[in-house]
Amino acid sequence: MSRVCELTGKGPMTGNNVSHAHNKTRRRFLPNLNDVSLMSETLGRTFKLRISAAALRTVDHRGGLDAFLDKAKTAELSSSAQRIKRDIAKARASA
Repeated sequence: MSRVCELTGKGPMTGNNVSHAHNKTRRRFLPNLNDVSLMSETLGRTFKLRISAAALRTVDHRGGLDAFLDKAKTAELSSSAQRIKRDIAKARASA
C-alpha cells in the first residue's frame, strides 16, 4: 500500500531532523491516512478509500463524497476514485 491519499494525492514529504547541536539528518513526513468507507448518495453504495484526515474533513465540509468528487480535479484522484467520479457522472446524466 502506498502512502498517498486517494482523493487529494497528498503523499510523503521530506525534511530534516535538527538536533540540539544543529546536526541535520533527512527524515520523511508521512500523511495521516485513514481507511474509511464513504457513501455515495447518487449510486447508493459505499466505497472503501484510504484518505488523509484533511481530505475526510473536506468531504464532510462539502456535503459528501459526490459533492467532493464534483469539485475535485481528475488528475489528483487515484484510478479507483476516478472510476467512482465517472460512475457518478453517468448515473446523474441518465437520471
